[in-house]
Amino acid sequence: MSTAQPSHHRSGTRDVRLLWWASAADGVGTQASGAVLPLLLLGLGHSPQVVGLIAGVSTAAGLLLGPLVAVPVDRGARKRVMLGSATVSALAMGGVALALTTGSPPLALILAAVLVERVATACFEAAARGTLALICPEPEQPRAIGRLAAADQGALIVGPALGGVLYQAARALPFLADALSYVVSALCVRAMRADLTAPAPRGRGKGEGREGFLREAAGGLELVRSSRLLRLVLVWSATVNVVVVALYFGAVFALQRGGHGGAALGAVLAASGAAGLAGSLAAPRVAKRFGAARVVTGVTWLLVPLTAALATVAGAWAYGVLFGLVCLLMPLASVVLQARALQVTAPALQARTGAVLATAVTGGASLAPVLAGALADRVSTAAPAIVCGAALALLAVHTSRRAVRGALRPEGAV
Repeated sequence: MSTAQPSHHRSGTRDVRLLWWASAADGVGTQASGAVLPLLLLGLGHSPQVVGLIAGVSTAAGLLLGPLVAVPVDRGARKRVMLGSATVSALAMGGVALALTTGSPPLALILAAVLVERVATACFEAAARGTLALICPEPEQPRAIGRLAAADQGALIVGPALGGVLYQAARALPFLADALSYVVSALCVRAMRADLTAPAPRGRGKGEGREGFLREAAGGLELVRSSRLLRLVLVWSATVNVVVVALYFGAVFALQRGGHGGAALGAVLAASGAAGLAGSLAAPRVAKRFGAARVVTGVTWLLVPLTAALATVAGAWAYGVLFGLVCLLMPLASVVLQARALQVTAPALQARTGAVLATAVTGGASLAPVLAGALADRVSTAAPAIVCGAALALLAVHTSRRAVRGALRPEGAV
């Protein structure tokens, strides 16, 4: 009896490390190929409109499929879906790499491969949601979430740089690297020892037929609607992600009109990526010291003046510092909210609930470039930062309400 708990702890720690490696490898490979895909399409003679269309269609496919895949995942197919999705993605990107070594592949082949990879990735992400709750003890979950977030931030730094270097050597290499990253992810998932089947909630069986499937698919939405905490996570995450994407494109427009080149934009991106990495790593310690309610409310208020200040600067260094501070602070609250959401959601609803949150966040972020572009064209390059600052001020007021702060406490989550 005395040796059972240490053994379980070692197994859980090992599986958490494997999940981290699977996520990190996937992130670096995806960023490496995604960064150069527009260059490849433009180099093959396709228009910017075609590039944007492929990006939009692939994103939409992932958004639509995620909530549907979450149903079989929550039913117990989590590990099989993750393993199969990584394998299919590896084959799709490997096919692109092979086609590029033999000449100039047709657009239809690239479009098909990107769509297959995007759909498979959406399936993998849906299955990966909730895995942490099954392999990591609750007290360790904030730290694990922080490290996974740090892996995502690290991928944003390493991936595009790696993709650019590989693309200069040979245009097929970034896609080959992406394929190999999926192979690593598949091997990590296969090596996990834990049973990733979540226990079914008592009193609920699997739905029968089409109506039962749709009812199960709506389970995550029903939980988010009924939980004060999950509604806060949805509103905060969607708003802040829209703001960050809009600020990035606002910086692109402002720096371009100010006569700054790609090097300046690259420096801003590098600084923001490094800041986000540092914030993700520090988030668990900050939350432990100050508490969830103080961190979320304090971070949201601090983001307001930083965002507003972006409307007043024009130099690349000033943009880099201010945007870097925004990216440093954001993970401090984001990791706290993700950990609390994980703790209040039953394992058998993790994938469906995560799909609802991810759809809201990604869908909102996909509209941010359009908003930023319209404001920069019709008002001024400072307008995106001003509008984002106003949105964050409203969010800060919302997070300061007593009921909302109470939702961040364990006893007031629902």
